Amino acid sequence: MPYPLAISSYSFHRFGSGPEGSACPSFAEMLRTCARYGVEGIELLGVHFERAAPPTLAELRRLSEETGVRIVAISAHHNFAVPDPERRREQLAILTHWIDVAAELGAPYVRAFGGRWATIRNFAEFMAARGEEPPLPGYRDEEGYAWVIEAFRAAAAHAAARGVTIALENHWGFTGTAAGVLRILEGTASPWLKAVLDTGNFNFCPDPYAEMAAIAPHAVMVHAKTYIGGGIYYTADLDYDRIARILARAGFDGPISLEFEGKAHPEVGIPASLAMLRAAFA
Repeated sequence: MPYPLAISSYSFHRFGSGPEGSACPSFAEMLRTCARYGVEGIELLGVHFERAAPPTLAELRRLSEETGVRIVAISAHHNFAVPDPERRREQLAILTHWIDVAAELGAPYVRAFGGRWATIRNFAEFMAARGEEPPLPGYRDEEGYAWVIEAFRAAAAHAAARGVTIALENHWGFTGTAAGVLRILEGTASPWLKAVLDTGNFNFCPDPYAEMAAIAPHAVMVHAKTYIGGGIYYTADLDYDRIARILARAGFDGPISLEFEGKAHPEVGIPASLAMLRAAFA
């Protein structure tokens, strides 16, 4: 395996959408399971934290050292595509908070979103619309991109001070295409804002692999989506041998973080996914 392999906490708990139900394993359980599966890292979603107080973070650091599983990233959930400047500041505070948490945990990356208009509230309906939605009434995409870039400039300055790199995910909305991701990266123009390539989030594009190839040179991390048992929202037929070649040509050397989004139970889907990824990236 030429890349460090990690598991996203999302793989263990999909917010009630998978057969594992609504009960979320503790981070301690996740870390020990990662160690049992022989992976090097774990990615922790901010929304999976019950609290992020100093004693909690100290215990997480201790467990990471004990298990030998590095915390490679923290995933923030926020949306800068809102007209109200005060609400954008609140969303910026969410991202900077998780940058601070990552710094305390020694995690090199914070996964960030480019945002979307959220005019289709229900995510299943949003997926049924192929990840496309109209702008808020009276606004244009150009204004949304301007707000997003302004916020990322501020966030990147904070990230630089904490020594943490922000990794912008291709996650629908303003980052639904590689062109959207690159527009934000170029507009922000900071070495502290890079990309995380999500292999399953270009599924509605005409050529997902061309989109991946455009982002790969800017990626510091990959979200490797898998769909054992069929996908919860959709199933992407991903050729990981081809993806491995794309990453190799781009000179990628970061972690591969498994995001299992299949209907199989994680106890089945995660090890099966790891075996598939290890074979593809061997």
